[in-house]
Amino acid sequence: MTKGKHLPAFIADHKRTLLVLVGFFAAITDGFAQQATKQGSFSVSEPGIVIMILLFLLPLLVGIIILVYKLKNLFRRIEKSEVKQEARNFATYLNELDEEQLALLQKRKINLEYRTKANELSGTLSPKDARGLVVASIEHVSPQFIAPKRKALPRPAIDPRLSKLILWFIGTATFWLVFGTTIGEYLGIKFVAPDVDQVSWLSFGRLRPIHTNSVFWGWSSLAMLGLAYYVVPMVSNTSINSIKHGWLSLMLINASVVLGTVFLAAGINNGGGEFREYIWPVMLLFAIGIVLTLRNFFLTVANRKTKEIYVSNWYIIAATMFVIVISIIAYVPYWQNGLGESIIQGYYMHQGVGMWFMLFTLGLIYYFLPQQLNRPIYSYSLGILAFWAQILFYTVIGTHHFIFSSIPWSLQTTAIVGSVGMVIPVVAGTANFLLTFRGAWNKLRDSYTLPFFLVGIIFYFTGSLQGTVEAFRYTNLLWHFTDFTVAHSHITMYGIISFFMWAGIYAMVPRLTGKEPPQLLVGAHFWIALIGLMFYNIPLMIGGTLKGLSWMEGKPFIDSVVLMALTGYGGQ
Repeated sequence: MTKGKHLPAFIADHKRTLLVLVGFFAAITDGFAQQATKQGSFSVSEPGIVIMILLFLLPLLVGIIILVYKLKNLFRRIEKSEVKQEARNFATYLNELDEEQLALLQKRKINLEYRTKANELSGTLSPKDARGLVVASIEHVSPQFIAPKRKALPRPAIDPRLSKLILWFIGTATFWLVFGTTIGEYLGIKFVAPDVDQVSWLSFGRLRPIHTNSVFWGWSSLAMLGLAYYVVPMVSNTSINSIKHGWLSLMLINASVVLGTVFLAAGINNGGGEFREYIWPVMLLFAIGIVLTLRNFFLTVANRKTKEIYVSNWYIIAATMFVIVISIIAYVPYWQNGLGESIIQGYYMHQGVGMWFMLFTLGLIYYFLPQQLNRPIYSYSLGILAFWAQILFYTVIGTHHFIFSSIPWSLQTTAIVGSVGMVIPVVAGTANFLLTFRGAWNKLRDSYTLPFFLVGIIFYFTGSLQGTVEAFRYTNLLWHFTDFTVAHSHITMYGIISFFMWAGIYAMVPRLTGKEPPQLLVGAHFWIALIGLMFYNIPLMIGGTLKGLSWMEGKPFIDSVVLMALTGYGGQ
């Protein structure tokens, strides 16, 4: 068969499967079209819906078909060419041998075919090691349930005082992750059992901001800062400027989260919008801690022993500067009257995610991913392109949360354009990370950190582009105020930030402590987190779409609640 006939043959062999898939998508499209004709409210031809379908379905379907086809033919060609070449080389080699060499070769063949009985070197006595030659022993148990992973390579020792500070950052961050996620789980229980308690401190309106703020400012912020205290001096080839200021910032940030949690539970809150429920004195403690951190990082980079500033420090210091600006704008009241408050809320909420958490985390990944792959980042230029493009576009997209509101139409359009522009840094960053993997995909098998990195990269791409699609006017009309946005926010904070954070933690902590984590527990952590996140988000995205369609048809709100309960796509 000629090369040009491979694809038709592949299609013919899988015709039934392709017909089923085409029929499935046609049925969905037909159902949407009928609904649009009947109700005049939903159209699958809307740009946002088309992009979302292409984003999640077509690349996956086409990619699988092409991948299977290409790999099948590639492996066949490689196998045939290698076998033929080896046969030719061996035949040439045999023809050039004399009788004496052939006899030696025959003898070697007999030796290689010899098999021991597997008990020649065994015994019942325990080994004696008076000279201390045996430093370690490994017991091999077969079959192994968990494949052994490569241990962390020895690295130059860092200051023990800095090591202790970093471990405290990571330890307290982990506490807030467990605490905040547990509160979130209890809130989920309240959706199906709203009368589970009658305590005002445990009401939904008080626990929900406790959940979000403890995950934001407790878990994510402290984990990022802890990892940065390792990365910033490392890539600067110098010591951290002040460990004392590091401890002070750690205490201030933890104090702000503790006090903020107590005040929120007591009903004392800012009430100015989502993610800024902490009253200003509480947030002031956080801000002071961040200012000390910025000074620490800035002076460390200023005292670097390298000529260039590595891209990680670009991202980390810029993010630390942005969060200070964001906090000031969010809490100074002069421009927060009427619509101004809504505009500031959109700015604060989105900049908190994109210019603090995301920008900071990307800086960490530009260090830890190449370190774990033992190869340089694919392109420094792509990293800088993504950096400036994110600063240019992300800072203007906050208003896309208020499409069809009283905010000026031009400002809404600017936010939509900025959201589309975010395709540039997302694609540049994702390509940079994946191309760094090029030629090293086999390392995934032997590493317990790289799977966390890879899943975080995938969520970074899909979750970020999902935010772009949600900004379109039609899709905003469909999904805004539904559980679809809840799924999107959890993909961001748990799928991107948390997976990246744990990747960095598992890469760094063994180098600080000299101890490896139990591989079974790390594997369980990865799979339970990934499967749990998918079980959480996919139903909410489906249920949110159904809810949005119900509202567009003019049905009462309670009907959408019943619909999600009956279809099993309910959530918070």
